[in-house]
Amino acid sequence: MKLNTTQRKKFRVSGKLKKFASKDRFRLSISRSSKNIFAQIIDDSNNRTLLSASSIEKDIKSGSKVNKTELSKIVATKLAKKALEKKITKIFFDRGIYKYHGRIKVFAETLRENGMEF
Repeated sequence: MKLNTTQRKKFRVSGKLKKFASKDRFRLSISRSSKNIFAQIIDDSNNRTLLSASSIEKDIKSGSKVNKTELSKIVATKLAKKALEKKITKIFFDRGIYKYHGRIKVFAETLRENGMEF
């Protein structure tokens, strides 16, 4: 099966993380659209999603209008709070097909400020 460019990028980044994945760390997968951002913490050994947060949730969307980078900060703080409640502090950051720039970078830095290690 021939893969297109975005699929190759995604498998290249995720594949490297899965090779070094251990039992004590989970994978944080992130995806974004032109208006929203989505993130989930995944346990690859059991193939389960442990936590998720997105900008389309009612409590985030009902707030006042903010720009996309501020929205990334809000989603990151919410995900970090959920993770700390479940005692998850160490993760692998799977940026997928996106460059570590802009909203993705702001998301990662906000997670680090709120106690996540990667």
